[in-house]
Amino acid sequence: MKRLLRIDWDVIAGITAAVLAIVLHLLHVVEVEVLFTIVLVLLALLLFRDLRRESHDERLGESVGQIKSNVKSIELSLEAPAAVLVGPRHLRSESRRFVETARGEMVWFNVCFLMFRSQEVFDLLLKPAIENPLVRSIQFISDESERGLWEENMLPKIKACDERGKVLQPRWRTLPQTISFILAETENKGQTEALLSFWGEPFMARTIDKQVPRYVFWVHGHSDLVAQLVDLERQHRM
Repeated sequence: MKRLLRIDWDVIAGITAAVLAIVLHLLHVVEVEVLFTIVLVLLALLLFRDLRRESHDERLGESVGQIKSNVKSIELSLEAPAAVLVGPRHLRSESRRFVETARGEMVWFNVCFLMFRSQEVFDLLLKPAIENPLVRSIQFISDESERGLWEENMLPKIKACDERGKVLQPRWRTLPQTISFILAETENKGQTEALLSFWGEPFMARTIDKQVPRYVFWVHGHSDLVAQLVDLERQHRM
């Protein structure tokens, strides 16, 4: 039924009438004057059809333009979220995307080195940051309790990377086990953004000997929280 509705019956009727008139003329059933009359009527019908379609197209164009204008107004009225919660299903892909699009200096604040005991996690998070040519340096600000894990677990893996020289010696501090974050300038308008996580459930999953991030907040550059994280990092860097 839909195919039948899509058929241009006006054109088919016009062609049929024209063919029929020519056949009748060849059979000497109708005179040339009648044939000319039929042709003129068909041309008038086709012209009227085109004028009607042109009017319809103009109205359709105006409607599309109005819709585009309304959509643009809605987009401008919507504010981008200050932070996006990234759950387990997208944690790996989004974390990797963050480190691969980072540039300048990256700051890793209060990151648990136990999770990098797995070569898979190291290759997913830290190695892409080290090998990212746009990242100038990587600075860890870590708790004193992580010093042994740094020497035993982190350094051997870092030394195996080609761009290991950009990883600076950690700044050892006494840090509260409350939050952990990664700060970096990203390709998104050159703004500083952050991956923010919290210690303990439900944001970190407990295993036998470590806590592994389960949820993180991707804090966008226009968020006021970024300035707070930058200030916190500077306080502990000094």
